[in-house]
Amino acid sequence: MALNTTTETPRTSRQRAFTEFLLDSGALKFGDFTLKSGRQSPYFINAGAFNDGVKIATLGAFYAQTIQSHIDDGSLTSGIDTIFGPAYKGIPLAVATSIAMNATQEFKVGYTFDRKEKKDHGDGGLFVGTQLQDGMKVLLVDDVMTAGTAVRDIVPKIKAAADVDIVGLILSVDRMEKAKDSEVSAVAAVEKDFGFPVIPIVTVRDIFAEATVLTGADGRPLVDDELAARADAYLEKYGA
Repeated sequence: MALNTTTETPRTSRQRAFTEFLLDSGALKFGDFTLKSGRQSPYFINAGAFNDGVKIATLGAFYAQTIQSHIDDGSLTSGIDTIFGPAYKGIPLAVATSIAMNATQEFKVGYTFDRKEKKDHGDGGLFVGTQLQDGMKVLLVDDVMTAGTAVRDIVPKIKAAADVDIVGLILSVDRMEKAKDSEVSAVAAVEKDFGFPVIPIVTVRDIFAEATVLTGADGRPLVDDELAARADAYLEKYGA
């Protein structure tokens, strides 16, 4: 997809670049989608679209840039020992982010992910990669947060394995939706319950702010007035 990006917006260059990357990769789609939650959404982010080496390397670089910028401004601690990605979608994220960070850092950053079932032969154990040890600083990565289910499942497993410090969670996209049976966002609920920051590369509102000024190869807006209205209505109902 050829995108016209000549129109300037006040958004950061990373937000613009990442929105273009989502569109070019086919990871961001507009239409009618039924989510795992049962909600009918006019947009969908599919991490499965990052399906070749170039795309996953580019995605890892975006995660690494976001991590470094938040280390620089003090909102994330430095000295991260390992990047943890919950199985299954978090696995390539953890590996790609670790590779990208090691390319720019003076210290090694490991990667870790969980098995769905504990292995009882060979090397054994529940985790693959850098093994968790007391005192480690662990940074979680995941793709999209809607309800926060994945992080609520994985944090107890990590804490049961070792007394580590989970320093934060980096997401591709925050859908900015209410947690189930709550008026606060899933991100805010996770931050409150676990005490670490949840940092998206972009929010859904960032995406629409960028996509509304971009056009496709045919010259038509990627987000027309009708789609923008549907997105607004969806966030009015489910957004926090």
